[in-house]
Amino acid sequence: MDTAMHIVAAEPDFSRQFGRDAADTCGRNLYELLHPSSPSLLNRHFTRLSEGRCTRFAERMVGLGDAGRAFSGELTGIAVQDTSGLLAGIVVQVRPDKAPPGTDPDEGILKPRERLLSKLDARVLEGIASGASTVQLAARLYLSRQGVEYHVGLMLRKLKAPNRAALVARAHSMGMLTVGQWPPRVLPEFIK
Repeated sequence: MDTAMHIVAAEPDFSRQFGRDAADTCGRNLYELLHPSSPSLLNRHFTRLSEGRCTRFAERMVGLGDAGRAFSGELTGIAVQDTSGLLAGIVVQVRPDKAPPGTDPDEGILKPRERLLSKLDARVLEGIASGASTVQLAARLYLSRQGVEYHVGLMLRKLKAPNRAALVARAHSMGMLTVGQWPPRVLPEFIK
């Protein structure tokens, strides 16, 4: 990878993890292959590498593989210096976690940037994620309690979540919610 985070060479095994071939991987920004929350975690590490404050790091990450399938693993970044000691590039290694036995193969399927929610659904999800009760959401959004529950039920079915906590966790894992911001907001690319 060059210092601008563009992949300049990729081994077939590396590319295959992301559902691509080496030719399709080269030239892309590394973050195109990773979950939308990854830049906030990894930028600090890559900055330290480029400034010479460290020579390697290992960090947890979520990648986007074949057909939008998400996978977790460990990303290792190693600084490569030229003969004068300046950063020439970064070698990136990804070691995916092994899936637990009995895991549903379709469980990690994401449709990146699919517009899943109406504006009202997004507001309800933001309220749930910030801990608001049904009554609080109903007053805030000028809905009845049953109206709030109807929208919650729709999202539970769309995201295949059994309850509100799982709904928020699933939305976060899909990159639908902002990272590092309170209260959380649904990213506009997921709103119809």
